[in-house]
Amino acid sequence: MSVAKIIELTSTSAESFEDACKQGIAKAGETVRNIQGAWVDGQEVIVNDGDVKEFHVHLKVTFLVD
Repeated sequence: MSVAKIIELTSTSAESFEDACKQGIAKAGETVRNIQGAWVDGQEVIVNDGDVKEFHVHLKVTFLVD
C-alpha cells in the first residue's frame, strides 16, 4: 500500500511561470524525497510601472511517504 502526502508552497521567478515551477520543485526536492508531481493551484504576476517583475506560482506538491 502506498501513502501520499501533499504540501503547499509558493515559488517565485523573474523569468516565467515555468521557471518558478521548476525552482519550487527543485527546492522542495532538497528536503523531500519521492516527489511524484505537482498541481498549480494559482498563478500571479507582480507588476511595477507597467512591467512584469516576478512570476509567482502556488503549488501543491505530492510525494510518497516511506
